[in-house]
Amino acid sequence: MPRLVYVCVIIMQSWFCFRGLSASNNRNREDSWFKSLFVRKVDPRKDAHSHLLAKKEDNNLYKIQFHNVKPECLEAYNTLCDQVLPSIHADSAYPCELVGTWNTWYGEQDQAVHLWRYRGGYPALTEVMNKLKNNKDFLEYRKERGKMLLSRRNQLLLEFSFWNEPVPRDGPNIYELRSYQLRPGTMIEWGNYWARAISYRQHNREAVGGFFSQIGNLYMVHHLWAYKDLQSREDTRNAAWQHEGWDEVVYYTVPLIQHMESRIMIPLKASPLQ
Repeated sequence: MPRLVYVCVIIMQSWFCFRGLSASNNRNREDSWFKSLFVRKVDPRKDAHSHLLAKKEDNNLYKIQFHNVKPECLEAYNTLCDQVLPSIHADSAYPCELVGTWNTWYGEQDQAVHLWRYRGGYPALTEVMNKLKNNKDFLEYRKERGKMLLSRRNQLLLEFSFWNEPVPRDGPNIYELRSYQLRPGTMIEWGNYWARAISYRQHNREAVGGFFSQIGNLYMVHHLWAYKDLQSREDTRNAAWQHEGWDEVVYYTVPLIQHMESRIMIPLKASPLQ
C-alpha cells in the first residue's frame, strides 16, 4: 500500500473513532439530562403555603377590587362611593371594614381600587355578601355603579405574617401599590426573603400592608406603601440601598418575578387610609 494512502486510512479511522466517542458522550449527556427530569427529588411540603405565610392569630381575609371607570363618569363614581361605602364600613352588623379606597394617579388611568378586610375569614365574607343582597341602598349603588364601569375584577387575599396590619392613618399621603406576579412554586421563597427585607423599609412608616392572593390571579403579591409625595418616595426607596442586605434581597427575589406593576394612588374622601 502506498505510504500516502496508508496515512489517509489511519487519519480516517482516527476521525471515525473520535466521532463515535463524541457521539457516545453526547448521548450519555443527553440520557443523563433526560433521566434527571424524572429522578430529581423535591422536598414535599407538610402544609399549604397560605398556612406557613399568613397570620394565624386574627384570621383576616382581604378583598381587593379594581374598577375601570368610564372617564366621563369618574367624578360621579367617586361621589357615589363616598356616599355608600362608609355606611357599610360603620355598620357593626357587617363583619367587614373598608381599609382604603383610591383612584389610580399613575398607572392605569380612570381606575378605582378598594381594599376590604373581613374579620373572621371566609364565613365573614359569606355573611356580608348575604346581608348585602337585602340592602336596598347597596343594591341601588350597584345598579348606578354598573352604568359607570368599563370592567371590574377582584381578588381574595391573605396578609403576610411579617407585615403590619394596615390601620387608618392621617394624610395627606400618596400610596403605591406594587403588584408582583410570581413564578408558580416560589411563594415560600419570596416570603423568606421579605420577612427579612421588611425591616429595611420601616424607618419612615412607609410599609402599610403586604398580601398574597388566594382566589383570582394566583401567585400574586401586593405590597402597599405610603409616602408624603413622589420625592419622598424617591428618597425613601434610595435610602433602602444604604442598608446592608437590601441588595441581596433584590438580587434573589427578582428572578422569582414573572411580571410586576406599580400604581401611584390618591385616597378618596371616604378612605380610612389618607
